[in-house]
Amino acid sequence: MAKTPRKWTGARSPSGLKRVRSSERRHAILGPRRATAKTLVKTALTAATAPSADVDPQVALTEAISALDRAAKVGAIHPNAAARRKSRLVRKVNAAGVGAGAAGSHVAKTIGRAAAQKAAKARIAASKADKAKGAQTAAGKARAALSKSARAEAAAAAAAAKAPRAAKATAAKAPPKAKPAVKASAKPAAKATAKATAPKASAVTKAPAKKAAKA
Repeated sequence: MAKTPRKWTGARSPSGLKRVRSSERRHAILGPRRATAKTLVKTALTAATAPSADVDPQVALTEAISALDRAAKVGAIHPNAAARRKSRLVRKVNAAGVGAGAAGSHVAKTIGRAAAQKAAKARIAASKADKAKGAQTAAGKARAALSKSARAEAAAAAAAAKAPRAAKATAAKAPPKAKPAVKASAKPAAKATAKATAPKASAVTKAPAKKAAKA
């Protein structure tokens, strides 16, 4: 056990030391961006509240908004924080330019929850309809017409391909043709006449033969 306390309380592992180096580098790069944005915002407020011939309030406001956007883009400040600061700055500048009385008489427009939900549903339905309809440009209309013609041609080809199959199916399902009844009745009649004539002929031929034998 050590007799004296350790004096080093910082990072000791390689990952911790690397984190220290990266944080220092980020602070060196992003710190000036934060400071510049704050300075320009303060300058814009000063130019709006106490106008002077050297600084134009509109130019100062534009520079401050651009600085906040750049700081949010590189990660110096959060994008939501940049949006909040820009909104507050614009409201203060507008209030200072218009006047305290006009700024105080402004009434915010309020809307109920049901009306807000109804408006949101209407916007969603409109956006879905626009997406389903597609871009209403010459190129979009041409693509839509081409797709319609392609679908019509495909449907016609499918119908033409199904027609021979349907004809074959109906032909296979048709009942077999009945044989004529004349041929079936003619054969037994011929056999019956042959049997009827055969005994008579034999009887006629046997009688002369017997007479000849007796003589």
